[in-house]
Amino acid sequence: MDMNTIIVLVVVALLIVYIIGIYNKLVTLKNRYENGFSQIEVQLKRRYDLIPNLVETAKAYLKHESETLEAVVAARNEAAAGLKAAAQHPGAADAMKQLAGAEGALAGAMGRLNVTMEAYPDLKANQNMMQVSEELSSTENKIAFARQAFNDAVTAYNTYRQSFPPVFFASKFGHPTDAELLEFEDSAQIQAAPKVSF
Repeated sequence: MDMNTIIVLVVVALLIVYIIGIYNKLVTLKNRYENGFSQIEVQLKRRYDLIPNLVETAKAYLKHESETLEAVVAARNEAAAGLKAAAQHPGAADAMKQLAGAEGALAGAMGRLNVTMEAYPDLKANQNMMQVSEELSSTENKIAFARQAFNDAVTAYNTYRQSFPPVFFASKFGHPTDAELLEFEDSAQIQAAPKVSF
């Protein structure tokens, strides 16, 4: 073999290794944001499990507020369905928008429940209610952290996918579109810790 052939083979080998690196990095970044979504999923499921406990505790005190309680349960069920759909395709635009809308409706229903609970001092002093509310507040904080980690992972994926030269290879490697951030309609309210007062 002459020197030119060796140089060409080395350049081709380096190019192949570089392209393999692009593929591997795209897969790694996609797995990170999918893992980030699974962390959100865990916390949202925890919240959805806590909400029926909150409603059951409140039922005895809020006999005249059944409409509010039913709205919370319905919003919780809709949000759980949105989460299930989003878990099928984390990062997909439609799935993230559906989940964000359902979470917005749930936040509104929970807000109405909190306002209603303010009118019942005995309920606010109930030990079970205080414990469930504290767990719910803690879960809300965990959801915010998990959502931030997911959005950071999505941003890293999208940035790498859109950069040069990965942009030329991304669609060929099974990464045709950017991942979608999970942004709730009332993101300003969500960024503030929920206020459950007794």
